[in-house]
Amino acid sequence: MLPDPADIHRRYEATKERIEQACIKAGRSVDGVTLVAVSKTFPTDFIRVLYNLGHRHFGENKVQELAYKASFLRESGDCGDLHWHMIGHLQRNKAREVVLVADVFHALDSDRLAEELNRRAEAADRSLSCFVQVNISAETSKHGLGPDDVHAFITRTAKFERLTVVGLMAMARPVFNPEDVRPEFAKMKNLLDSYPAHDNPRADLKYLSMGMSHDFEVAIAEGATHIRIGSSIFGPRAGMVPAGDMIGPDRVA
Repeated sequence: MLPDPADIHRRYEATKERIEQACIKAGRSVDGVTLVAVSKTFPTDFIRVLYNLGHRHFGENKVQELAYKASFLRESGDCGDLHWHMIGHLQRNKAREVVLVADVFHALDSDRLAEELNRRAEAADRSLSCFVQVNISAETSKHGLGPDDVHAFITRTAKFERLTVVGLMAMARPVFNPEDVRPEFAKMKNLLDSYPAHDNPRADLKYLSMGMSHDFEVAIAEGATHIRIGSSIFGPRAGMVPAGDMIGPDRVA
């Protein structure tokens, strides 16, 4: 599958315009929102097109795909300053690969995973910025901590010197009308702002990773600092229902 650079360029600029308008409406600076282009399932040629337009933040949800793309593009010699975001659920036996490749991990959700990531990061002499994943919609199909467990978990991560908790991440319920999930995004902002900083001085809670192709304008209005956008930029994935039509658990970025 070869990319149509003109089509990707058009989609990318349209997405940035939507982000800018959402920021203006919310009274926020566009500089306060990081667009993570979700390149999962798309080939490296698609990433290169966006890179040539000046974009640097990319997200993957599978460790093997992240490791392959990062290695391939690094060895090509012309995409050396990419920032890789691991946005998917992670099994502990894949921790080493994430530590070696990712700059940011968006799905920290257990003490055992934190311990393994910290151990692997120490062995590699690296540090890892992490978002704590919150199951804000209480869906059994999703990973993440319950909202009532988030603050205590952040406090427990203080002992992991190679990990820095920088914020919270969540996926809202898949709905037709994005306004229906505004309360979920608002609750995420409250969880972030209400954490007692003195409970974990090592945490640097200032980011909210929330909002995808269908609902990111509402997420921005409620304080999102990182939005994860795939199909609105790269186009539909093979076999994918358009984002606006998704009502099941397999909604896409």
